[in-house]
Amino acid sequence: MPRAASDRFTNRRHAGRVLATALAAYAGRGDVTVLGLPRGGVPVAYEIARALGAPLDVFVVRKLGVPGQEELAMGALASGGILVVEQDLVSTLSISQGTLDAIIAIERQELRRRERVYRGNRPPVDVEGRVVILVDDGLATGTTMRAAVAGLRQLRPRQLIVAVPVASPQACAELAAQVDYMVCVATPQPLYAVGLWYADFTQTSDEEVRELLADAAGFVGGRSRASM
Repeated sequence: MPRAASDRFTNRRHAGRVLATALAAYAGRGDVTVLGLPRGGVPVAYEIARALGAPLDVFVVRKLGVPGQEELAMGALASGGILVVEQDLVSTLSISQGTLDAIIAIERQELRRRERVYRGNRPPVDVEGRVVILVDDGLATGTTMRAAVAGLRQLRPRQLIVAVPVASPQACAELAAQVDYMVCVATPQPLYAVGLWYADFTQTSDEEVRELLADAAGFVGGRSRASM
């Protein structure tokens, strides 16, 4: 566990400001996009996007859990119509195509619902050929982030960076091998739980995500309300 209050981030916004200093080389560039994994990753990503003057969007990921072992991912759906299936695992577990299709349909419906809630009628930010900074509030196993990386690769960004305030050493190392640049501010051993490394780890609401995304429209070529 954290030894003292100084070992912890005040909240997600504070964590984002700390991360932004590690990403200062990307400030003011016209080819950078910041994506937050909702919900908790969005406040972190908001502060990074604000500091860098970069556009902000969400990248929604829905894990395809194995029936009866839902924490075990056999694939994922992601923003932009991305579908990643671990065919070897599906075959090993003898999961039928019908079962797989049913799970995909349920999770695709939930993904679309979340995108409507978070983004409204705004189209996703185009990331092809851009430098993408993918952000979450922390990594324990890293399963969701790995799915996001796999999905995002299919959208052909020029460079893919993952940035998190805190992560287990194993998750940080595994993801570092899959992306162009990995930023983990803290890699405590043992991690115990991501929330222990925040003084305030209150759940991020859908409304907060919507407000942050709307406010972030002022980051490029203008000032946001939160920066005034």
